[in-house]
Amino acid sequence: METFKVPVGISNRHIHLSQEHIEALFGEGYSLTKMKDLSQPGQFAAEEMVTLIGPKGEISGVRVLGPARKVSQVELSKTDSFKVGVKPPVRDSGRLEDSPGIDIKGPKGIVHIEQGVIIAARHLHMAPKDGFKYSLNDGDYVSVIVPGPRGGILDQVLVRVSPDYALDLHVDTDEGNAFGLANGQELEVYSYNQRIYPQSAR
Repeated sequence: METFKVPVGISNRHIHLSQEHIEALFGEGYSLTKMKDLSQPGQFAAEEMVTLIGPKGEISGVRVLGPARKVSQVELSKTDSFKVGVKPPVRDSGRLEDSPGIDIKGPKGIVHIEQGVIIAARHLHMAPKDGFKYSLNDGDYVSVIVPGPRGGILDQVLVRVSPDYALDLHVDTDEGNAFGLANGQELEVYSYNQRIYPQSAR
């Protein structure tokens, strides 16, 4: 079975905002201020933060990621979801149908999104050259082996292939803590080169 190594990135809770919502939360004509670049080309963590307000509680200091998107999207861990009182599905980024909404508070206002709160499915970004090299296509699934005293197998890792991507495995903080992972740690991917999981798992 073919294997290869990838670096892991542990994603904390964050939010992607549309330009309309950026202006509603931070002021008319507002543009996000880059704090640092992220692992994927063109993506960055912004200086701006918001507060998420749910039926049971709120989480302050939620980082905004840029650039602006067409549709606002909140990515939480399962642990986060308990605190605010929502039940987000595990989804690939951008698949927001039938997901819960939430209130978002910024320094200039509050907006409510009817849907858009998800738990991001664990996923592996790669460029087309990597997909060709490892015989993987966008939408395939792989397994990732985690070594160490809290090691195990990350199964059902969704492969995302695009010219806009760089090779990087993304998991959330719940997964990172459970497996004792560190940002930048290299993990071994086992490719089974087929789409074996049902649509409901994606």
